[in-house]
Amino acid sequence: MLGGLERLEYRGYDSAGIAVVTSDPEKLAMAKKAGKLTNLAKVLAESPLPDGTAAIGHTRWATHGGPTDSNAHPHLAAGGRIAIIHNGIIENYHSLRTELMEQGVEFQSETDTEAAGHLLASFVDKGQTLAQAMRSTALRLEGAFTLLAIDAREPHTVVGTRRNSPLVVGLGDGENFLGSDVVAFIEYTRTALELDQDEIVEITPEGVTVTTLTGAVVEREPFEVTWDASAAQKGGFATFMDKEIHDQPAAVADTLRGRLDDHGRLKLDEGTIPEALLAAVDKIIVVACGTAAYAGMVAKYAVEHWTRIPVEVELAHEFRYRDPILTARTLVVAMSQSGETMDTIMAIRHAKQQGSPVAAIVNVQGSTIAREADAVLYTRAGPEIAVASTKAFLAQISAAYLLGIYLAELRGNKFADEIASLLRDLDEMPSKIQRVLDTAEPLRDLARDMASEKTVLFLGRHVGYPVALEGALKLKELAYIHAEGFAAGELKHGPIALIEEGQPVFIVLPSPRGREVLHSKVISNIQEVRARGARTVVIAEEGDEAAAQFADHLVTVPQTPTLLMPLVTVVPLQIFAHELATAKGYDVDQPRNLAKSVTVE
Repeated sequence: MLGGLERLEYRGYDSAGIAVVTSDPEKLAMAKKAGKLTNLAKVLAESPLPDGTAAIGHTRWATHGGPTDSNAHPHLAAGGRIAIIHNGIIENYHSLRTELMEQGVEFQSETDTEAAGHLLASFVDKGQTLAQAMRSTALRLEGAFTLLAIDAREPHTVVGTRRNSPLVVGLGDGENFLGSDVVAFIEYTRTALELDQDEIVEITPEGVTVTTLTGAVVEREPFEVTWDASAAQKGGFATFMDKEIHDQPAAVADTLRGRLDDHGRLKLDEGTIPEALLAAVDKIIVVACGTAAYAGMVAKYAVEHWTRIPVEVELAHEFRYRDPILTARTLVVAMSQSGETMDTIMAIRHAKQQGSPVAAIVNVQGSTIAREADAVLYTRAGPEIAVASTKAFLAQISAAYLLGIYLAELRGNKFADEIASLLRDLDEMPSKIQRVLDTAEPLRDLARDMASEKTVLFLGRHVGYPVALEGALKLKELAYIHAEGFAAGELKHGPIALIEEGQPVFIVLPSPRGREVLHSKVISNIQEVRARGARTVVIAEEGDEAAAQFADHLVTVPQTPTLLMPLVTVVPLQIFAHELATAKGYDVDQPRNLAKSVTVE
């Protein structure tokens, strides 16, 4: 159990707990502790829980109630006989809590979860089985949630349900599993079963039963996870993030591999959007959050150039609230590593209600976004355990490039030889990313030298602008210092006021090959900030002599077609953020206040 929770700790690490069904039919064994999982491990080392027949465990990211021992999950009900754990937010918990307190229930925590636990117990007390009680409970709840529960009187059973929050089943031999991610049970099985909205799942050692809220049995085909437990381990690296930065050549290569059909044409992984409809698309809207939104911004430059279709990039949490203009010819592209980002899920549901086709770029098979989209491109990056995204970013960009080329081919915007040339350029990217990784040591030294800096600025132009934004985000996430990314052309419109003596400024310099005008303009920006005392760190192509003249610190990347440059220029910024945060003594895999998947709005 601890191993599974450790692999899931990237989803939340404010507290952790485990409850076990033992031989006592009236009481469960339980241990829970605020703080990271290591705190719980210490408690269990001193007072181990007894062996049991079923168990549930949880790592929490606090919403209702602070990260304290009493607010940690599991929560007990029915005098300690029933335990429940929960991801998400129960929006009507306050009225349920009031109702239960009027019935004499005493609460031990500030969480919304405990209300669901006592409600579940009230149905069990009325004679319902645990599965029936979970069904009755789900019908009373409002919000987004995954619930799992055990009952000492049903010693071989775990019951769960999901609504707008992830839950997947692992199918084993004489044992079965439930988890919010397959990584929780990948050590034991690679065969998994996805669950739809508002379904109840009951697992025992002998089998798995899935039903609807009305009790109808659901039959569903399992799927095989394409990676094994070793992919979710550090593999000799000090941190998961460092490993995942070094995974990037393989992540990009795997995302690009096997994309041609028997006729040599590009294809999607899954899809029900007719080619005629895709060919008639007159607008593309990318919906995403955080790093995925910056991947969408990179995609905009390439997709517009190749397809001549206008592309908008929208923050998913703003999208449906501004009454966007959507038609049957608007292709909405959802980007999410987990496929469970709640803001993005709600955005694509709104788009589908308006009649727009939805394509998804996600990393997780069986995820909500993958299931609800009309077409899917999987990024094939393998598990990303570190909270700050690295290899998922490059894989998302690569998949978006493929989508753009696919549409260009479908619409006749590119000739066959042009498509072949673009694909050859993409195929060269993994080796170029590897070259950046192989020459990164001076950048690590620079990061350690800058560990005491209080603010770092990032400038970029064209495809370098979203790279600058992503570089700033990584530094904020990991090192907890002020970092800001700007479009270089905006410098004289205000941000130059921030420049003072010694201010570190990273500049993502466009290629001088074919972009001479942009290159010269950004060179001018470098001169402007240096004249005011800035310490410049320039990311530039190999052989760019002008860059060497104006950089206090020069970081070179292999020569790359302009639209593909983000795949190499962002890597130094990832390495810099990782190394600076490490030098400051911070946990780069689990930054404070953050969770890997934001599964609530």
